[in-house]
Amino acid sequence: MASPLKVAVIGAGVAGMAAARALKNEGHLAVIYEKSDKLGGTWVYDPQVESDPLGLDPNRETVHSSLYHSLRTNLPRQLMGFSDYPFSTDKNGDPRTFPGREEVLKFLNEFATHFGLVELIRFQTKVDRVERVDHRWVVESSNNESTSNDTFDAVVVCNGHFTQPIVANFPGREKWPGKQIHSHNYRVPDPFKDQIVVVIGEGPSGTDIAVEISRVAKQVHLSSRSPQVKISKLDFRDNMWQHSKIDYVDVNGEVVFQDGGSIYADIILHCTGFKYDFPFLKTDGIVSVEDNRVGPLYKHVFPPKLAPTLSFVGLTSRTPIFPGIDLQAKWVARVLSGKACLPSAEEMAAEVKEYYRDMEAKGIPKHYTHSLAFEFDYVDWLANQVGSEGIIERLRSTVESYVKFVIDHGMWRHREWEPCSGTKENEGGLSKSIEKVKLSST
Repeated sequence: MASPLKVAVIGAGVAGMAAARALKNEGHLAVIYEKSDKLGGTWVYDPQVESDPLGLDPNRETVHSSLYHSLRTNLPRQLMGFSDYPFSTDKNGDPRTFPGREEVLKFLNEFATHFGLVELIRFQTKVDRVERVDHRWVVESSNNESTSNDTFDAVVVCNGHFTQPIVANFPGREKWPGKQIHSHNYRVPDPFKDQIVVVIGEGPSGTDIAVEISRVAKQVHLSSRSPQVKISKLDFRDNMWQHSKIDYVDVNGEVVFQDGGSIYADIILHCTGFKYDFPFLKTDGIVSVEDNRVGPLYKHVFPPKLAPTLSFVGLTSRTPIFPGIDLQAKWVARVLSGKACLPSAEEMAAEVKEYYRDMEAKGIPKHYTHSLAFEFDYVDWLANQVGSEGIIERLRSTVESYVKFVIDHGMWRHREWEPCSGTKENEGGLSKSIEKVKLSST
């Protein structure tokens, strides 16, 4: 076993807490940097919004969280816990299958307290620079009082990826006279009262927000990039319509869709996702972000040329988020302890290139590099690395049962659900089913 290492963990959200717990269990000394005064990362609700509603101004004061006030999880609590610390109901908490944001934050705080992680956090400390110097890592940080430089044996990046907006691009956007907002800056529906609103994006958050604002808006038009979508009125709301992608917008306020429909709108709401961003990380181009691909990364975690002392936890999406993060964290900790071995840098780089070639051959866009579509091969592989093979079948069965529940019930979050065994209808078709219901972590 290798000697204990001093490890910097950047961020005190889900990934940061999981990483710190795994490092601590392996005997390493973890120091967690958190720029806010609370743990929980994206699960800490902030009623404040940014001065630039689209989030395009690089000089704006950034608000980290993208939570809206009414948010409930779109994954059940049974898929949001850790193998040894489940997200169970509490008599004083939220008993629903799909709990609200407050209950998730409460769970994370209880997790941190239970495993003695709170005392490892340097709150209100912003990381300004992470750079390798003479085979060690320098972390430059600042708070309200001072700036400091600390040296570490390794760094685990866990700063989240729900802060920097991706904005839809269509002809006329910059000159369109109405108001444009990214969902990052959506909190409550009140500003949309009596407005005609176009919502771009039909993922979980986009659909949630569209339904919520339809209760106060005059009209809501949901725009999807799916080629199968045709203009139609939605059955469950009298003032909601479905459209294809926006073709262009005009200076007179008109929004024209590719399906031939058009409306004069007051607001365009971009529910179009987020991009990975690591402004503090200096690697001389070894690690870069291109079209939302962070790379090159072996198994979405280790950059081959900087492994094992630099790693990323929590980049993957469309996978059981909490269990997946937990397995990534345990793998990183075991690698640093010498209990798990990595291939050579050359072998890791070759595998990453092969993964990229396979994506290209399948026609998968680059920006989906870290989107796993609930394929269990990756989670299986991680579990094998950390000796947790037993949890995979239980996890797979739970996901299959849940997917069937979602498909069978329209407004599924308004019902309670308990996992049961996977069904034959879903055997071999899990990825297609999940594509249909568009699951994600937020």
